[in-house]
Amino acid sequence: MSVLAIDAGTTGVTALIVTEEGRIESRGYEEFSQHFPQPGWVEHAPEEIWQATLAACRTALDGASAPPTCVGLTNQRETAVLWDRRTLAAPRRAVVWQDRRTSGICARLREQGHEPRVSELTGLRLDPYFTATKLTWLRENDPRAWTDDIVVGTVDSYLVARLTAGARHVTDPSNASRTLLYGLASGGWESELCELFGVPERALPEIVPNYGEIGRTAPEAFLGLDLPITGMAGDQQAALFGQTCFSAGDVKCTYGTGSFLLVNTGGEIIRSRAGLLTTVAWETPSGERTYALEGAIFVTGAAVQWLRDGLGLINTAPESEAVARTVPDSGGVVFVPALTGLGAPHWDPEARGTITGITRGTTRAHLVRATLEAIAFEVRDVVETMPPVAALKADGGASSNDLLMQFQADQLGIAVERPVIQETTALGAAFLAGLGSGVWSSPEELRKTWQLDRRFEPGVRDDAAYERWQGAVRRSRA
Repeated sequence: MSVLAIDAGTTGVTALIVTEEGRIESRGYEEFSQHFPQPGWVEHAPEEIWQATLAACRTALDGASAPPTCVGLTNQRETAVLWDRRTLAAPRRAVVWQDRRTSGICARLREQGHEPRVSELTGLRLDPYFTATKLTWLRENDPRAWTDDIVVGTVDSYLVARLTAGARHVTDPSNASRTLLYGLASGGWESELCELFGVPERALPEIVPNYGEIGRTAPEAFLGLDLPITGMAGDQQAALFGQTCFSAGDVKCTYGTGSFLLVNTGGEIIRSRAGLLTTVAWETPSGERTYALEGAIFVTGAAVQWLRDGLGLINTAPESEAVARTVPDSGGVVFVPALTGLGAPHWDPEARGTITGITRGTTRAHLVRATLEAIAFEVRDVVETMPPVAALKADGGASSNDLLMQFQADQLGIAVERPVIQETTALGAAFLAGLGSGVWSSPEELRKTWQLDRRFEPGVRDDAAYERWQGAVRRSRA
């Protein structure tokens, strides 16, 4: 038996065929376009996400020895998508989680005194990051796109609609809990919040558990396949599951476009006063919910992409390690990659990217190294707000960078553990789907599939460099 896992990320879609031994048999990947209509605006064309999904799945299926038994799905969270419930056509581009255009709406609601109640219900804060403020902006600024036939959701909901040819309009608690419309305690959409943000509840998807039969793929829509969709979660919660962080206190950090550090808090809703978010990790078919605290860092891997695409300093993202190793340190250069504002623990949407310490002797290698160091500093900022952490499980594309992982261990003063399979977001979707379809019988069975690739032990911590980082962050804000 095997599982087809679909990971619809921010820059592309990955599809994996995962065997019952937890091994990746084949994979496919397809990028899609990033649209930047104005500074601070980020959009995706939903149809391009769907076509990339088909292409990635086709490649993965071509490399499989047998057809999969079920489908699991994970996705970039918070992105707001509108589509016609009958034709499935999207009337406009989706507003991506990185988008900052709703800063004014957040400020308005904050000035009206709504933030304490919103935080009490949702565990979140008023920030452009979350879905509801994007939906408010769309209703106020693009009303022609939102007619009675239009439904709304995040990327998971849109892809399930496409996979099932419109038969299902659903989401799961991990994605719902990122919208500013979901009540952590109630476990459902809050009418009070829907009214506040101007979102018609009838347009929202049904909330279903994270595993169990969610729907079936329609052969005419999805590569001729009739398969049960049996697992679904937002990307960071899926990575927590894929890292087998099933016990309270387990911690992982995914180094992707942004970096997201989650700690499993079990069945307890724990609220942070230090800039962490409270979120649903997953919900079982019996309704038992596991929660997490999350530190959301908006730009980490995307900063390396900027070095490649925006500045032309490197040709590929993996090249960053080799270039950075040509110098012993950053030469006093500090880069704060607040390219779309700052997330946890600062939460400043007006912050902007800042480079300090440039001298006549500064080279591209210093800037590349400063970028890798910034990723580790951003993660340290979040860990400093948390209870003591014994070890950090790392995954995501940038976790393959040995220099970054060692510097991260040095900065945190704890071991960083990298698994053999670093695509834990898609792996988590596969695990959830496999639990929902009987490929695996329990989380304990899944835990046995996790394998360590390398453990980075902490060395000497450069606190002076971290102090320079903190000073540069202060300069970048507002």
